Amino acid sequence: QVQLVESGGGLVQAGNSLRLSCTASGLTFSNYRMAWFRQAPGKEREFVAAITWSGGTTDYADSVKGRSAISRDNAKNTLYLQMNSLKPTDTAVYYCAAGTKLPRWAASQYDYWGQGTQVTVSS
Repeated sequence: QVQLVESGGGLVQAGNSLRLSCTASGLTFSNYRMAWFRQAPGKEREFVAAITWSGGTTDYADSVKGRSAISRDNAKNTLYLQMNSLKPTDTAVYYCAAGTKLPRWAASQYDYWGQGTQVTVSS
């Protein structure tokens, strides 16, 4: 049974940082492209960042580019998202996802999803 478990969310003030983690089990982690998506209340789920199986290529949404860094540790089956200079508009539930298909930014192309972790940024 595949499980993706996110952690690291919370309530922070604007300008601060958070690091989200996603620990995977039940799959060969290094075979999967991994990504972070987020969903704010009343909005559709949106792409945040993605990373290839080796970590050699990363992609970011324009809304987080330059403020965030996605990384992975295949030995620990763990995906990370470092978010800096957080804004109230970053408030959302953040989900990690595992998949093998393209395009990387399309939620429909991911096979497995975590339950999400809430990030709330106060102004």
